[in-house]
Amino acid sequence: MTAVDLVIRHARVAAESRRPAARYPDLPREDAAARGGLSDLPAHSIGVRAGEIAWILPDGDVDPASFEGAEVIDASGHVAIPGLMNSHTHTPMVMFRGAASDVPTDEWFNQHVWPMEVNLTERDIRLGARLAIGELLLSGVTSFADHYFGMEAIAEEVEAAGIRALLASTFFSSEGPAGRERSVAFARDADGAAGGRITTALGPHAPYTVDDDDLRLTARDAERLGVRVHIHAAENLTQTASSLHRRGRSPIGVLHDTGILQAGAIIAHGAGIVPEDVDLLRPYADRVGVASCTKTYLLHAQEGTTPLRLLHDAGVSVGIGTDGAAGSITLDVLENMRLLGMIEKYTSKDATWATSAHLLDLATRQNAEVFGLAGRVGALRPGLRADIVLMDFRAPHLQPVHDLAHSLALSAHQGDVTTVIVDGRVVVRDRTLLTIDLEAAIDELTERLPALTDRSHGRRVQDYAP
Repeated sequence: MTAVDLVIRHARVAAESRRPAARYPDLPREDAAARGGLSDLPAHSIGVRAGEIAWILPDGDVDPASFEGAEVIDASGHVAIPGLMNSHTHTPMVMFRGAASDVPTDEWFNQHVWPMEVNLTERDIRLGARLAIGELLLSGVTSFADHYFGMEAIAEEVEAAGIRALLASTFFSSEGPAGRERSVAFARDADGAAGGRITTALGPHAPYTVDDDDLRLTARDAERLGVRVHIHAAENLTQTASSLHRRGRSPIGVLHDTGILQAGAIIAHGAGIVPEDVDLLRPYADRVGVASCTKTYLLHAQEGTTPLRLLHDAGVSVGIGTDGAAGSITLDVLENMRLLGMIEKYTSKDATWATSAHLLDLATRQNAEVFGLAGRVGALRPGLRADIVLMDFRAPHLQPVHDLAHSLALSAHQGDVTTVIVDGRVVVRDRTLLTIDLEAAIDELTERLPALTDRSHGRRVQDYAP
């Protein structure tokens, strides 16, 4: 047995998640869905060596003498799951949580959030990212994809907190060449930082704020650097209709024609993706994924949600994101996963669709595909990085457990998370963060709130007119 640095003992292990249905096109949907799911392994131990899962074995097959000197975590009564992943957020926007509620999307941007973002300092971005990363880790999220300004400061917070992140520096065409060049420089210089926990992408904001010429240049830059493009596109059906009317192309058509899809992309939201877009997406399914942030669409009364079934049957990976907390209020991946699943069942009138195992697959393995990290994270399997979350299943709302996937997808919540391990390092133990002083960050951010929310200057970072 391989010598290890860390051992998790006596856990119930959700060891493997697999994509259902779409990977088995020759089978009826019901039979194919049964081929997906996760392996429920009661009474198992997990050995971690050099940040990697070394083995997963029944407790009885593990000789305690073999891990003498290793850190041991007793996970009795707990379920070990792959670290959750958040495929689209804007971490510093936690500072605007609740500051722009109960308003339509255009007003939310133009009269609230974008005027407030003018006030941001580098220190504000740092504090907001710190608070958000703390929230993510405590909720069992071990990786997040961020799209924002001041990314150098966010990267430093990622490194200090011990989390994993895919970071993209946002830019608009209104900035001129400087915005794109800043995004390229960050993607080039930060990729692989924090001991490999930081990967990067380019961050054009959206097809309605970045012109086609800049998108073409971005696609070329992405291919040259070997990174993906993280971009808002087809955010709702209204936006798609507007693009078709004004430009004769859907937002996905714009990404296709400018080379963004070919380069590889995380499409944030995709709630406006229509059947005609599928033929454009399918050839790039190996490098294009969609990040669904369902709670935002519901809170903003937007038209459409990410069309999971359409994308799933085309072989396009769909990951779970939260969007920024200014729009979604929380950074709770489990909540967004659950909402998407219920909407899918309701709108399709098919209770057999969007199964619990499928939803967990979106939050873990498919999220890893969206990040471009397939085969590195997203499952509990020897050889993958040790991003592991322990959830306390002794709570009454989780008992009894007839089906582990069902309990995880539909009963568990972020308060059940007790231990979080990223890259083999324990960063949350007994529901306590070990790497971040949240109390000090909250106190300092609270002092900044009056200045942050001031809109009397009459300026905004951009105009929302998709």
